[in-house]
Amino acid sequence: MTAVAAIGATPSAPAAVEPLAYSEADVAAALGPDWTTTLLAAHRWITLGRALDARMQAYQRQGRVGFYGAATGQEAVNVAAGLATTPDDWIFPGLREQLVALVRGHALPTYVHHLFGDARDPAKGRNMPCHPTAREVHYVSMSSVIGTQVTHAVGAAYGMKLRHVPGVALAFFGDGATSANDVHAGLNFAAVLDLPVLFCCTNNQWAISVPVARQTHAATLAAKAHAYGLEGRRVDGTDYVAVHRALREALARLRAGGPPEMIEFLLYRMTPHSSSDDPTRYQPSDWAARAAAHDPYVRLERWLLEHAVLSPSAQAAARADADAAVRVAVEAAETTPLPPPESVTEDVYASARPAHSDTG
Repeated sequence: MTAVAAIGATPSAPAAVEPLAYSEADVAAALGPDWTTTLLAAHRWITLGRALDARMQAYQRQGRVGFYGAATGQEAVNVAAGLATTPDDWIFPGLREQLVALVRGHALPTYVHHLFGDARDPAKGRNMPCHPTAREVHYVSMSSVIGTQVTHAVGAAYGMKLRHVPGVALAFFGDGATSANDVHAGLNFAAVLDLPVLFCCTNNQWAISVPVARQTHAATLAAKAHAYGLEGRRVDGTDYVAVHRALREALARLRAGGPPEMIEFLLYRMTPHSSSDDPTRYQPSDWAARAAAHDPYVRLERWLLEHAVLSPSAQAAARADADAAVRVAVEAAETTPLPPPESVTEDVYASARPAHSDTG
């Protein structure tokens, strides 16, 4: 096994991992009669996300991609959002929601072409890695400008309401973005106009190097929704069952004409903020152990194994399949040429000049 392949495998689970304290009856009540199908699909997608994150972080360190922001530790939210939404919904990502696009049908090879910025990248190499656009699955290109996607989501929801178009706009943002003006404006306009928006705050407890305690004195970030007359609740973002149930129920209320809502998903960032970050300079020495104890992948996988929903052979097969899928996508991207220089003006100017009046 190569060094990268070893990294791509899921690390050994910590002995002190927080278990999911559900009976099978509890899970069935939370997720419905198809709960086994839902959880096995979630496990496969999170396995793919882990393989992708590990390999791309290694490639960034090798200089093979220019930038990478991993979603390790936040996959329960991303996968649940992908599985709980419908094709009519629109996704406005913050930073680590690329897995939502993949679960909704965006092709892994296409996403990897984007990471390498090659000629088959839909953005033609013009956007930084981890900032994909996937129009075919209603996944809007993200911006590294903090919080702007929140007002975009509200605007899209307003348009859907005016046109009587079905669907919900999901706005993802981190704990740090709750200090941004766009989040205030988005929550306020959504409430006043009664729009179909689900605000999803992925609180991984660190806005790069700034802890939540330096962002707000509020007991929870979800409490901020109450100031706008909205329902806000906190959910354990490392508990896949709780996350999926919360998203499914909130989306059902919005589809039925209910008011906008906000969910704060409490998470643990398990990697640096991005490949440009060194968290050892600001996180406490025990942070990695605390985060590992709440690893959403390990928590879900252990529950599936203990309840014989997932067999050890199926577990191994899922990891092998994920690693192979990422390998194939990377090989295709690394053999694809860069965008030709003349493509720099494609999709920028109109294909023909508009007619002008000679008498003007």
